[in-house]
Amino acid sequence: MQPLAERMRPKGLNDYIGQQHIIGPGSALRNAIQQNLLPSIILWGPPGVGKTSLALIIANELKRPFFMLSAINSGVKDVREIIEKASDNNIFNQSKPVLFIDEIHRFSKSQQDSLLGAVEKGVVTLIGATTENPSFEVISALLSRSQVYVLKHLEETELRTLLDNAINNDEILKKKKIVLKEHEALIRVSGGDARKLLNALEIVVNSSSSSTIEITNELVLTTIQQNLALYDKNGEQHYDIISAFIKSIRGSDPNAALYYMARMLKGGEDPLFIARRLLILSSEDIGNANPNALLLANNCFTAVNVIGMPEARIILSQCVTYLACSPKSNASYMAINEAMELAEKTGNLPVPLHLRNAPTKLMKNMNYGKDYQYSHSFENNFVFQEFLPEEISNTKFYEPGNNAREAEQRTYLKKLWKEKYGY
Repeated sequence: MQPLAERMRPKGLNDYIGQQHIIGPGSALRNAIQQNLLPSIILWGPPGVGKTSLALIIANELKRPFFMLSAINSGVKDVREIIEKASDNNIFNQSKPVLFIDEIHRFSKSQQDSLLGAVEKGVVTLIGATTENPSFEVISALLSRSQVYVLKHLEETELRTLLDNAINNDEILKKKKIVLKEHEALIRVSGGDARKLLNALEIVVNSSSSSTIEITNELVLTTIQQNLALYDKNGEQHYDIISAFIKSIRGSDPNAALYYMARMLKGGEDPLFIARRLLILSSEDIGNANPNALLLANNCFTAVNVIGMPEARIILSQCVTYLACSPKSNASYMAINEAMELAEKTGNLPVPLHLRNAPTKLMKNMNYGKDYQYSHSFENNFVFQEFLPEEISNTKFYEPGNNAREAEQRTYLKKLWKEKYGY
């Protein structure tokens, strides 16, 4: 018997829940589908938000042949065989086949190169699905020939609609007496993943022997805990484990960090995915407390890309243990967040005249650049002057952390700016 998530897979655009920003009435993608002018596309979004379902619906709406490959277990040979079938299909059929590649970010450069000719010649319309930023994971030649659509996490109301639809319309569940008294726990364990949500619902229902199944938060949490192995049999812990991994490094526990990384590597996780997360963490959670962390993480990413598995595990281990043992600071991360929040509110403030360039005589006559003081012309390469717009003068974003290196920065800034920024 098919799992509930598969049985509830939508058949058409009108059955599809969520992502109205890309497939709602009047949207570019919906218009392309309705006019049968679909370009090759990349669907980028988190797990369980409907990428595969949307690809199937598109092919169905266009009445085109549909070929599907998973990047996890397909090689160049598989790609070429599918393209050959698609080419043969074109001889006898006017409809250009749709080639759907799930997890296209896991395709190597050579595998992606093998697709390029077919996409360029119009042998197939490519639909790629990825949970990773396609700018990093899809070769530029393929990316330039595709349109990227970003799918979002499903909202609580959309997830609730999925639950109601399953209970009321699924051929098996509708025969049972199910009362959804509380839905918060189901939604919480799903993490916004529709597939995970429906899997959890199915587990809860199948675990009950009562004639009337009253679904409560307590029942869900108890049942899911008892069936955790079944719940994660398809690797749905992916984002839970990467979260635990990052939080272990942030919490300065190299042992826990190594354990979670080992689980990811054993599960076939792309080592570059891990290395990218380390790059982000080195700046977000360590920053100026230890500037060398970013340098090491960047070198780690480069080395992992060059070396590959299994030796890449050693490089990752060195980087992980170094980052976990490093002093921590999120000062830079907090500073840019505050600056961007203020910039959103005050983005129209004029730049002070003395900071503006004056490449023309008119600009000079308007006092552009007047009274600007060149820092290097002064002792210690510093002169006290205003750099922020007058309306937000003295606003402080960067608050150095409580560690040796940033304490030096605080002392330096206080010496320069006195009481201006309150250092």
